[in-house]
Amino acid sequence: VVILMQENRSFDHCFGALQGVRGFRDPRAHTLPNGNPVWFQTDKKGETFAPFRLDMKGSNVTWIGGLPHSWRDQVDARNEGRYDQWLIAKPRAELPFTLGHYDRRDLPFYYAFADAFTVCDQAFCSSLTGTTPNRLFLWSGNVRKDANDFPRVQNGDTDYDAEAAWTTFPERLQSAGVSWRIYQNEISLDSGLQGEEDSWLANFTDNPIEWFSQYRVRFAKGHRAHLARQVASLPKTIADLEAQAKSEREAGRENLALASEKKAGEMKARLKAFEAERVLYNDETWNALSARDKTLHDRAFTCNEGDPNYRSLTTLEYKDGAETRQVAVPKGDVLHRFRKDTESGQLPAVSWIVAPENFSDHPSSAWYGAWYVSEVLDILTKNPEVWKKTIFVLCYDENDGWFDHVPPFVAPFPGRPETGKTSEGIDTAVDVAKAHDRESPIGLGFRCPLVVASPWSRGGCVNSQVFDHTSMIQLVETWLAARGKNVRETNISPWRRTVCGDLSSIFRPYKGEKMELPKPLDRDATIEGIHAAKFKAPPTAGKALSATDIKEADVRIAQEPGTRPSCPLPYELIVDAKREGGELRVSMEARKDVFGTKALGAPFNGYVYDAGLKVRSYAVEAGTSVTDTFPIGDAFHVRIDGPNGFMRQFQGGRDDANVEVRVGYAGGKRPNGKVEVRLLNADAKAQSIELVDESYGHPLQRKMLASGA
Repeated sequence: VVILMQENRSFDHCFGALQGVRGFRDPRAHTLPNGNPVWFQTDKKGETFAPFRLDMKGSNVTWIGGLPHSWRDQVDARNEGRYDQWLIAKPRAELPFTLGHYDRRDLPFYYAFADAFTVCDQAFCSSLTGTTPNRLFLWSGNVRKDANDFPRVQNGDTDYDAEAAWTTFPERLQSAGVSWRIYQNEISLDSGLQGEEDSWLANFTDNPIEWFSQYRVRFAKGHRAHLARQVASLPKTIADLEAQAKSEREAGRENLALASEKKAGEMKARLKAFEAERVLYNDETWNALSARDKTLHDRAFTCNEGDPNYRSLTTLEYKDGAETRQVAVPKGDVLHRFRKDTESGQLPAVSWIVAPENFSDHPSSAWYGAWYVSEVLDILTKNPEVWKKTIFVLCYDENDGWFDHVPPFVAPFPGRPETGKTSEGIDTAVDVAKAHDRESPIGLGFRCPLVVASPWSRGGCVNSQVFDHTSMIQLVETWLAARGKNVRETNISPWRRTVCGDLSSIFRPYKGEKMELPKPLDRDATIEGIHAAKFKAPPTAGKALSATDIKEADVRIAQEPGTRPSCPLPYELIVDAKREGGELRVSMEARKDVFGTKALGAPFNGYVYDAGLKVRSYAVEAGTSVTDTFPIGDAFHVRIDGPNGFMRQFQGGRDDANVEVRVGYAGGKRPNGKVEVRLLNADAKAQSIELVDESYGHPLQRKMLASGA
């Protein structure tokens, strides 16, 4: 299993225009409190905008940076599930850039990659936060040890001076004797890289294992060598500054003298800190570590020391029309060790790859990452003996500030039924937080791209099971269990295991069928094309829409027409409602009648549109049900959304006839692809019933239902 987590893109931003996925043609998109479809977001001035295409090659959009993406603005954009604050929470120069998206013209490799393998359109990031918390979920299953710990939902909550210490998944693999490794060109802890070197060569602090104390990152050879250089050079720097201060004072320039003395003091403090660190981290203390501790360190920080140029840049020169342009690029192979291990058959059972910033797909950097993804795939597929037994997972840590139209499923607060409910025995205390002035469920966060490449996921399919970053851990658990190894990440909460799958529904038998692979990208050509866009005009945003525009606008045209094969999913979901007194009683079930032990639990979002919009969250374990009640006023409107576009709406009024509608699967334990609708007239009078198919073109049916029938 090879996992590459890239940076900061939402699903709609990348794949909303892709054929056959739940993108801009979603027939059951969320409705906002103001009655508009979710696509039409309103800013603080009251102006409304729709999604619009960003032209990657015809503008400099990939050079203008990202959008707000912290705990506060992610929580605010969701707005307790109302989902109507995107333009207010994600501003950029008062323009609606959060709604910008790409299509196949801009991302040809990624679209070809999805067409060749399986793209997942119900994959959410793990938390309503930024990079580091989501990466903590990928490597450890949570953002804290337990519900009593402070939730580390901001990037700065976990850092070199704020280390974590709970058990991580690589440690569990190590204890079980399962080989693993984290590949990067160079770590982020200071090793002397400067300026562009850091952006092209270091891991962009995207390996959060650097911040777990048990991995002892300060023993890294590059960092210790840097300390040695600093300790050797700083005394002269300090002496020069002190001499400069004396000279300035003698010349009557007291302010300059004080500035030099201040700088000298800072250098002395730095020297003292470096010397103290060298006492703790040196050859002697390294040799005193246990073999396990050394192995954890070496595997977590596997870098490209074997390439003599791995810390060097060179200049790429190219022609852009009549202009000759230059750009710095890595001189060495940023995938050197991963390439070497793959070619020699030494790839471990589980690998994580961490890209440098400029290859990470992060909006703060130009989008050079397509080459990096292409190269990883090319390395894996070049060795048939490796490829025939490999699963390559491409995922993204979070959405940055880019809009996605599918509201995430989140955990309800324990003991607060107005926020939702779960099956009995699911404690959500670890899944919710009050931190940094925002109270919110920690996750799930917004949808992000997830593509799984392997011989068993070939063929351009779409998978619509709910996944998050812990799904990658669960995949490894399931795979190892089939090999007789019991490895379980206990940091993953029961709620998260109930609603998020293990990716196994993606795979199907492989019998040697030919696979059409995306054409590998050339590194320099990719860099040239993206670098040249730097000199294009800024992108234009969509225009504000009038009420008439909103009524007539059709965002579906942004998505490629057609469908793609869909992975079968063991969801057997039933949501029914009936009136009892002055309440609407809604029952949500995740049955096991058809799929037995393979049946999935499911999350649901409940929307009450009677007074604005109130939102409740549910989690139903397979084989169980959850019931909730809603008051019935003069009118009521309750909508329940589940995975894969599942939706039920119940709408009416206090004086309407009391007719109960039940919808289930026809065919019993052998479903035939049809639904069965049962009607119960609990009213005192006979009722005329109309059954209207608004999606699939079946003819109108009329029924007369006697009282009690």
